[in-house]
Amino acid sequence: MTRRTFRFEQPDRVVVGTVGRPGARVFHLQVRQGSRLVTVRCEKAQISELAFQLDRILDGLAAHAADVVVPPAVQTPDDLAPLDAPLDEEFTVGTMAMAFDDSSKRIEVEMYAVSDDELMINDPTMLLTTFPEAAPDSLDIFMTTSQARSFVARCHVVEASGRQYCPYCSQQILSAKGHLCPRSNGYRKPLVW
Repeated sequence: MTRRTFRFEQPDRVVVGTVGRPGARVFHLQVRQGSRLVTVRCEKAQISELAFQLDRILDGLAAHAADVVVPPAVQTPDDLAPLDAPLDEEFTVGTMAMAFDDSSKRIEVEMYAVSDDELMINDPTMLLTTFPEAAPDSLDIFMTTSQARSFVARCHVVEASGRQYCPYCSQQILSAKGHLCPRSNGYRKPLVW
């Protein structure tokens, strides 16, 4: 099978979103540039880690790179619109990498499809440099610093929109039937939202 690489050097939109109910949500990352649209499937933990690492890169650039304009962190993203249709998944994300590209002044995010290849699992860099044709499908996104800040804010909004937390014990309420709070010591009815 031929390896596919989706490359977006100047994307118009980079967002994460979900499909499904809390507790059974499927996370997607979607990139659009002009009429090109690519959607990949992710895990919630990957979205969380991606947001965390992008924040670290942006904060590092703001502190140490005088020639790069980095906007401050925002709580509300510019784009809260739903994912674009059609929602056709190209692949499920396995390995991710990111770096700052000094020539374009953009943050590059690389995502690779889940792979059974032992070399990709143990040392993806070696596989990509020595046998690039054997690497799995990939998605390369080059974001401006302002796009990255808004993307991080949207990641936080999407993550927080899942299951509710118990106001008494702070545990997630995992069932639609409610939650028997350990702080109630068995004397209260289950909390239901």
